[in-house]
Amino acid sequence: MLSATSVALRAGARRGAPRAAAIASVPNVIRYPGVACHRSLSATRSLASFPTKDRTREIVAQTISSIGSKREAKLYLKLFTSAQRFAVIKVGGAILSEHIQDLCRSLLLLSELRLHPIVVHGGGPQLNRLLEEAGVEPQFEEGIRVTDAKTLGVARKLFLEENLRLVDRLDELGVATRSLSGVFMADYLDKEKWQYVGKITKVNKEAIEKSIEAGYIPVLTSMAETEDGQILNVNADVAAAELARALEPLKVVYLSEKGGLFNGEGEKISHINLDEEFDHLMSQPWCRYGTRLKIKEIKELLDTLPRTSSVAIIHPSDLQKELFTDSGAGTLIRRGDKIQKVTSVADFEDLDKLKASLIRDREGLDAEATVDRFVDFLRENPFIAYFDDALQCVAIVLPAGKDRPMATLATLAITKSGWLTNVAENVFTAIKKDHPSLVWTVSENDENLTWFFEKADGSFNRNGSVLFYYGCDLRSDALAPVYDDFVSHGRAMLGDSNLEDRLRRAARAASQALRGSQA
Repeated sequence: MLSATSVALRAGARRGAPRAAAIASVPNVIRYPGVACHRSLSATRSLASFPTKDRTREIVAQTISSIGSKREAKLYLKLFTSAQRFAVIKVGGAILSEHIQDLCRSLLLLSELRLHPIVVHGGGPQLNRLLEEAGVEPQFEEGIRVTDAKTLGVARKLFLEENLRLVDRLDELGVATRSLSGVFMADYLDKEKWQYVGKITKVNKEAIEKSIEAGYIPVLTSMAETEDGQILNVNADVAAAELARALEPLKVVYLSEKGGLFNGEGEKISHINLDEEFDHLMSQPWCRYGTRLKIKEIKELLDTLPRTSSVAIIHPSDLQKELFTDSGAGTLIRRGDKIQKVTSVADFEDLDKLKASLIRDREGLDAEATVDRFVDFLRENPFIAYFDDALQCVAIVLPAGKDRPMATLATLAITKSGWLTNVAENVFTAIKKDHPSLVWTVSENDENLTWFFEKADGSFNRNGSVLFYYGCDLRSDALAPVYDDFVSHGRAMLGDSNLEDRLRRAARAASQALRGSQA
């Protein structure tokens, strides 16, 4: 029943240059004025001994078997390697202290796949500890650390040491890294109030871009400097956001020990569609303090990025799952699209555009006439259509009635860009709000079968077709007749309401007629 052209993509990346090319192309590394960088360039052992193709293939195979399906990994990797920007990954100090092994393993996998994220890290917890040991009590104003000269000196030394520790650990694994400084230019945020705290005014992208082109993973601290060379402290979250604005990656990843955002019941929020849900979230009593601030900051960031960009808040051990599976791992946040609903064919502003969306990539013999007949069917029967403004995704649900014991998803037509921008997820969320139970069918050869399994509470497979359902169980009175009908007729059980079955039958009949005329 459902025709969907691609996997529900959640992230994107860029193919890096072969490491052999990296040796010959090494851009100048920017340094802090007056500061001796412990390692301005990490010339890793991996450059001297390139991993074999077999090694890369083995790592990919292991990843696929442990976190998802072969189909998912293949499609995501294809997307990542075709993108101009991959990801900015923000690493907090607590992650460097407690989960550096998880982080490095994940970065190793990406490196072997020739994917090169930009890593920017802080060191807040370590800085607090060092200041306390030095007898300096950390001070904060409006959530921002007051950074006097002594605090700045301790922070600068600490950040460079943490940067070197991360780079060395990656070196041991054979990951090609480059430690860059001087990337962030800044002015004083408010010298009287916060002293040596910076507001980023410019991101020097050239060294980052050349490092990625050469096959390195750039590793940055969140320190910035003024035009006259004064070092300033910048919050790592703020630095990551400014880096994202400058580079416009497909993915901005905030690594978190908690692994995501949580609602009032303590449940992890899987995804947030800001266009649809922001006002609702802000009105919730549990959306306070850090959670509220985080959502607002992410909205402000995504409002300045392309709609294909997204933010993920995840645990470092889940980075691979977030990138290479449909379900992801933490909390995925997108700008999204407002989902419209209509209950009459006359409510569609452009009927020709609707018909083109229903045909989509399912063109075939007699397809246009078949869609015309399906629209005529909708004129005479109750339905609810869900779609975004651009009609990248159109779903039509037939409500339960006298001859239909359960609400039925009659068709779902999605473009590739609709999958990429998560419109499919938003449409299904809207459907689920209106329909506590639902049934639909899919060919067992559908490339997005995994996604449908995730949306369902249960399924049946028979003769090449799969019946999916949610909101009921095997013993429910509503599902029993649907199941019996499915066993008897397969996907044809939906009759004229099944657009995909109509298109398939029309194409088959037209093809047979054509062969008959040629004979």
